[in-house]
Amino acid sequence: VLPSLPTLTVLVPLLSLAGLFYSASVDETFPQGCTSTNSLCFYSLLLPVTIPVYIFFHLWTWMGIKLFRHN
Repeated sequence: VLPSLPTLTVLVPLLSLAGLFYSASVDETFPQGCTSTNSLCFYSLLLPVTIPVYIFFHLWTWMGIKLFRHN
């Protein structure tokens, strides 16, 4: 019961933004705290970057397989 792609496209950035605002309001060392992998801020910045990169390379691989098959 995975949500659809349009739902995830809206949900992931909103959750990440909520995590970023939560980190900004709770953490005293906010800008420097984003570099630690223990903080929620790190993952709220990492997640919106990781997902488009994963989709891009997944499509790139798929395109390579299609071109290899048809040539």
